[in-house]
This record gives sequence, C-alpha cells and structure tokens, in this order.
Amino acid sequence: MGVWIDTDMGFDDIAAILVVGQSEFEIDGISLVFGNTPLPQVRMNAAGAASAFGWTFPIHTGRAMPVLGKLETAQAILGETGIPTSGRSLPQAADLVESEAFAALCRWLERKGQHRILALGPLTNIAAVALARPDLAARITELVWMGGGVTSGNHTASAEFNALADPEALSIVIAHGLPLRMVDLDLCRKVLARPEDAEPVRNAGGANAELIADMFSGYIRIGTSRDRPAMAIYDPCAAVAFVAPGIVSFRPARINVELQGALTRGRTVVETRATHATFNAQFAADIDADMARVIILAALVNEARK
Repeated sequence: MGVWIDTDMGFDDIAAILVVGQSEFEIDGISLVFGNTPLPQVRMNAAGAASAFGWTFPIHTGRAMPVLGKLETAQAILGETGIPTSGRSLPQAADLVESEAFAALCRWLERKGQHRILALGPLTNIAAVALARPDLAARITELVWMGGGVTSGNHTASAEFNALADPEALSIVIAHGLPLRMVDLDLCRKVLARPEDAEPVRNAGGANAELIADMFSGYIRIGTSRDRPAMAIYDPCAAVAFVAPGIVSFRPARINVELQGALTRGRTVVETRATHATFNAQFAADIDADMARVIILAALVNEARK
C-alpha cells in the first residue's frame, strides 16, 4: 500500500521516514514544508538525505510560508541546518529537481484506493489542498500528524512548534473535517533516546553508520544539553503510530487550535468529554514505549548496516 509523507526534514523526520520505509508500506511521495528551517534549507536537507540513503521516491517542494503571519522556524534549538550533529552532516548534493507539492498531492489523491498521510511539520501543504481542492482533500483516508500538545507546549508555554508555526493551517484541516489523528508532545515524551542508544548505530558497520550515529547523537544532545537524561523521539513516534497502530491507543476528542494571543496562539485544546463537545478528531493517548523504541532504533540500525 502506498502512503505519503509531509515533512520539514530534520533528523527525527529522517528517522520517521526510515521507520515507514522499512515497514510494509511503500512511500509514494514526499512533500516538503518550512518548519525546522526555511524551505531552501529543507530542500538541501532532503537532497542530502536522498543522496545518502538512496531514496528513489519523488520529493516535491511545498509551502515556504504559513497561511498567515511571519515565518517561524526551530533554528534556535536545532541550528542553522535544522540537523544538529556530533560530527558528520548530510552530504552536499545536487538540488532537488523542481516539482511542486500541491500538484503532486492532487495527482496522488486522484488515484484510486486509500490515501494515508503522515505529516511531520506544519500542516500548510495539507491546508492548501483542503482550501483549493476540498473534493480531493475529502479523499484523505487518514492524516497522522506529529504536533500539538494535550497539556502544554514546547515552543511556547502554550504551543507545540508544528502547531504554532501555522495554526491557521491546523484550523483549516480541522474545519474541513479531515480524519486527523494527533500524536502530541505528551505521547512522544514517553519514548526516549539516551546517549548510549547511538552506539549500536555507530557499530553497525555500514557506509552511513557514522553519519546516522553522529546526527542521532546531535539530536539526543538537544535534551542532554538541558540537563535531561534523554531526548524525546518526536517524529518517529508518529511514524510508529502510522505503521504499527496496534501499539498506540487513540481516543476520540474535540480538537481546536487557538489563533489569537501572544501567549496562547497555537495552543491545541483537546476536549475528551462527549457531554461537552462533538468529537472531530483523535489523539494518541498511550503507547507501548518499549516496543516503539525497538521499532525506531531497529530502523536506524538497519539503515546503518547498509
């Protein structure tokens, strides 16, 4: 079965793509969106990853700006490239062949069959389809999104980054009734990577073992540099929910996003009481964290063996 991935191409995005790529599903295409960094750097990251890992699925360039408001990136945390590393970085590769994500997504949605999307960044590309081609957006079977926070945020006290970067896009997706399944901060923080987890990757012996281990170590250091013992594995958790839903418990809810206020913009409000709201989405309430770690770390080690 073919699936689609929408991504702002940081290291955890790459790990999520590897999880999907090593599952039973075939990746039909990838669309890029601003987020971890501005879109030109996202393109460079995608080109480098495709070169390093031999990706053959098509990669399409999506939106560079949110629906409204200024560009928001995570470079203050992730650095200029959006991929911190303890050593090696993705190779410099020829830029991607220009291919527009909106048209590619529309063509994919016109095909018969199921249309499952894994979204790992701001939902701007998906919102564009919902606004311009609601008939095609209605054909989306499932939209698993890493974003939002049931209890709190990370980029601000209220908002998770992917929601804050384009809350209008999230609002559009919700308003159009797309089958949203939110994998939020609270869920992802149950699945942790520790510094020693990079060693089996480094020792795997393949051509990319050092590269993957250095990027993985750089990612883990985001947490340990803040005096935490480990780092939450965000996007790969959404990938696990996408390819192995049996180890994730989803609950129905009413999900809305705040669009106003310096302190509240981007906050996801999750109402789980059926007596208080009509449900419009689902959120991941629990996960088998040990099994999720096994799946994610195995994907990295398997790639590092090649």
